[in-house]
Amino acid sequence: MVTVVLALLVVPWVPQVLYPVFVMKLLCMALFACAYSLLLGFGGMMSFGHAAFFGSAAYITGLVTKYWGLPPEVGLLAGTLFAAALGAVFGALAIHRQGIYLAMVTLALAQMVYFIFLQLPFTGAEDGLQQIPRGTLLGFIDLRNDFNLYHLVLLLTLAGLWLIHRVVRSPFGHVVVAIREHEPRARSLGYPVNRYKLMLFVLSAGLSGLAGAMKALVFQVASLTDVHWHLSGDVVLMALLGGMHTVFGPAIGAAVVVGLQYYLDAFGGWVTLVTGLIFMVCVLSFRSGIAGAVLALTNRSPRSGA
Repeated sequence: MVTVVLALLVVPWVPQVLYPVFVMKLLCMALFACAYSLLLGFGGMMSFGHAAFFGSAAYITGLVTKYWGLPPEVGLLAGTLFAAALGAVFGALAIHRQGIYLAMVTLALAQMVYFIFLQLPFTGAEDGLQQIPRGTLLGFIDLRNDFNLYHLVLLLTLAGLWLIHRVVRSPFGHVVVAIREHEPRARSLGYPVNRYKLMLFVLSAGLSGLAGAMKALVFQVASLTDVHWHLSGDVVLMALLGGMHTVFGPAIGAAVVVGLQYYLDAFGGWVTLVTGLIFMVCVLSFRSGIAGAVLALTNRSPRSGA
């Protein structure tokens, strides 16, 4: 983990090797995937509407910074809080269902959010909300400089991943896993199951919103693709590919998917086919995802050596 962080710190100094803007997108999607896995992998709740949190935060960040003229830190906070509030609404309506029914409720709600942002006057409809100003962080850090913005995105992403790690390892996280494994038993032990599930939903939505808000500043645009159901499908793919029962595994899945989309962009629609084939191979070969397979191999190696 330390090696990965050190490598990420070096990225702005070697732009000829890795384009910093590309790495910033990867960081945003890694946080998004890990936030989603918090709900699916540890909470056992399948959501097909997480793009609503990601995209709505991007739009709100653009609204606050471009039209209201407020600094970027306020825009990031506003986008994150809006996504968390939206997650509370989604969660309150969805947690009383399970399995595919919960997934369909979240998908239907996300489609409502999509059409709302399609119609709102400030969103630019199909053209998107463009020219979102990066502004000046805390009044003296110019985020128009990619070097400064990169370190902000890296810092916020690492903070979000650290929070996810702490939540998973906390008593709250253990109760959430217990609810996933056997909800009736957890309920019989006196745990307020719905409250735990709602809190997890809000936390996942808020962190997804933070990822979307950062993405809006990086690319200075919020578009309908950010709230489209296709992005919800992509984040499910990232979580499953990386390993949804691991804390940081979905970040690996995000790196694979974003890397394929970036480096195979010249092939157009073939990217989807290649991604699908890789997904099939990984699912058939690594049932627990890439990170899960690596952990299993690592745990087995000392025994084989002994």
